Amino acid sequence: MECIQEVRTFGGTQRVFRHASDSTRCDMEFAVFDPAPEQSSPRPTLFYLSGLTCTWANVAEKGGAQRYAAEHGIMLVMPDTSPRGLALPGEDDDYDFGSGAGFYVNATQAPWSEHYRMFDYVTQELPGIVATGLQGDPQRVGVMGHSMGGHGALICALKRPDVFRSCSAFAPISNPVNCPWGEKAFGGYLGPDRAEWANWDACALVEQSDFRGAVLVDQGEADNFLDEQLKPQALRSAFEGAGRDLELRMQPGYDHSYYFIASFIGDHIAHHAHQLIS
Repeated sequence: MECIQEVRTFGGTQRVFRHASDSTRCDMEFAVFDPAPEQSSPRPTLFYLSGLTCTWANVAEKGGAQRYAAEHGIMLVMPDTSPRGLALPGEDDDYDFGSGAGFYVNATQAPWSEHYRMFDYVTQELPGIVATGLQGDPQRVGVMGHSMGGHGALICALKRPDVFRSCSAFAPISNPVNCPWGEKAFGGYLGPDRAEWANWDACALVEQSDFRGAVLVDQGEADNFLDEQLKPQALRSAFEGAGRDLELRMQPGYDHSYYFIASFIGDHIAHHAHQLIS
């Protein structure tokens, strides 16, 4: 693993690493904000999963999360959103499929299945690297994300409650089996069997999941993607039907951008701190 960038910020250190991934069979990059690099004790850890077209840099540079992570003593881990540079047919043709659009699933369809295994990457491989090499505490790990990454955060927590103790999301793609983004991605990565798609949809997973943490979701009411792609009310209905704890906050006037995320990310980190530290 190679450190390719290091900066000092909010009393801590943000580093960017490049490594050869076993899950994706290619080089991957991720950023880590460590609030106390001089300390040897394990730190509670929070993964942030980004949305379509993004890399680790979007939240690291625009989200303002480091200030709040430093206040709570939380390590912030920011992975990329897909494998890159594989020269797969169609890999770079569309913003919502292929590069920058891994959807945090394990693809089963060729040619994607050999490399597009982002679920394994963010739930197994990367948490292991953070715990063994960067002093993350494997017993205190949370996950949050935005849009496609909000979908990722929800399915990671619901499918792997043994890894993640806390969960939140900004404007998640809540019901991907019933929206154009999800239908395109799932059809390409998982094939035509919609029953298989349900294994990667938070609305379908919540009833059978052992995850019991309270989930916080913020959604802007002025989000252009609200009705067609995001469908937060479907998520509310699924959580209510399963008797699970979801706080869905509809935020008047806010859109889908990082201005929205930066406005509420302090609340989200406090939400995770309450469940990981207190």
